[in-house]
Amino acid sequence: MNIEQQIESILFFKSEPVSRKKLTDILKVGQTEIDEGIEKLKENLQNRGIVFIENDNEITLGTAPELSKLIEHLQKEELNKELSKASLETLSIVLYKNGVSRAEIDYIRGVNSSFTLRALSVRGLIEKTVDTKDSRRYIYKPSFELLSFMGVKSVEELPDWGDLNNSMQVAAKNLEDELKQEDANSN
Repeated sequence: MNIEQQIESILFFKSEPVSRKKLTDILKVGQTEIDEGIEKLKENLQNRGIVFIENDNEITLGTAPELSKLIEHLQKEELNKELSKASLETLSIVLYKNGVSRAEIDYIRGVNSSFTLRALSVRGLIEKTVDTKDSRRYIYKPSFELLSFMGVKSVEELPDWGDLNNSMQVAAKNLEDELKQEDANSN
């Protein structure tokens, strides 16, 4: 498998912007190889339904602008569908944590949540912001529209918010401890 295919697979899997530096770390190759792979990927995506998007030093895949009407139609259909079990689980975590990274959500649920997070974001139920502690990752929070729809002024008004929030903080601390232990073992 060539570097271009690997980059495309990573961008598709992550479904969020990835820095060039992160790609070098993941693929264990030099910056020149990453840059060449990205250029080939850009060329191969010309005149396709998927486009390559670059902002500052982060890259991602998106849909071609000329297909925006089609995507808008699909989004409207998606918004009218009921939420899946995975969406409800993820939304509950976002609500009760009121600021949670994808890694924490994945740890709590035990599965990759990137597609679910994208679907909730498209529906306007959650918002994604850059983490103030680590600009390389995002934090997901409930949107004002969601809180308004639920009839609460803040997440603290949610049923059993204190107990569930504490439980999720323990899970997040366990994840943090695991990651520190992995780092210590790899050094």
